[in-house]
Amino acid sequence: MKYVNHFIVSAVICMMALQSSAAEKVVPILYGNMDHWTIRKIHESAIIGGQTKTLYEIGPNRTINGNTPYTNGGGSPWGTSNVMAKVMGVVKTNNSVYRDKHGNGYCAKLTTHIESVKVMGLMNIKVLAAGSIFLGDMKEPITGTKDGPKAMNSGIAFNGRPKALRFDYMMKAAGNANRIKQNGFSKASTVAGKDYAIAVFILQKRHEDKNGNITAKRVGTMVVKYGTSTNGWVNNATYQILYGDIRNNPHYDAKTMGLRSVDYARNSKGKSVPVVETGWADKNETPTHMMLQFSSSYGGAYIGSPGNTLWIDNVELVY
Repeated sequence: MKYVNHFIVSAVICMMALQSSAAEKVVPILYGNMDHWTIRKIHESAIIGGQTKTLYEIGPNRTINGNTPYTNGGGSPWGTSNVMAKVMGVVKTNNSVYRDKHGNGYCAKLTTHIESVKVMGLMNIKVLAAGSIFLGDMKEPITGTKDGPKAMNSGIAFNGRPKALRFDYMMKAAGNANRIKQNGFSKASTVAGKDYAIAVFILQKRHEDKNGNITAKRVGTMVVKYGTSTNGWVNNATYQILYGDIRNNPHYDAKTMGLRSVDYARNSKGKSVPVVETGWADKNETPTHMMLQFSSSYGGAYIGSPGNTLWIDNVELVY
């Protein structure tokens, strides 16, 4: 299932800020106030230093010690890009989402950075990792750089029709003219264009065939990008969800809002398969699934600008 005045929202500002009204109904997404976190203590392999690393997951307040594959707890619908990997027998972690202070509580801090692991004669891997939180979960351990996207189970069951998505955010842009791509198999290469943080909200009507393949019709869409640092927090940012076929909308951006086939979900057999969007649903259709992702970088796996950072808090649906 994610990367207004003094900042750039890009061409996708079709999500014009909606005015609050007395008649609106606001429904917080579970654990979306970012005040509850599960802390994991993972022991990396001795061959790469044997350090104990701390990973943060959005979920019930608890601490998990040991190299146990993580599963969402306490009914939390949130997954993160914080993962435990076991590649060629070596246990390594990636931490690009952090618990951070915000007011009297906490928020999620998402940052883009280079994760590296070097073992003489065995491996020398550098990977660009963007901080990401999403509705769904991640299957651990990750066993290779190619397995990351497939391990991500994007989306949760949902049949509502909210009119907008609302959240608080703060942005710190890396400020580089171009991005880099670093996937662990080759040296970093330049990708033209500046980096953006991004929020992607999608409603789908999914169908699974007898072979376990998942297709979907797009029901609702909201995408917003952030490319310039903000002056502190922007509270109650509210973006309209567009329903049905939005290709004729003047703010439609095919690159970020078009039909998707890059997301994975686990089918009824427990197998990770692509979710292939085959068309646009009628604007009055009822969805079966909701996808929501916030990311500190956009443009695909292993692409971004180190230092790009996005803070998120108080994620709500507006009806």
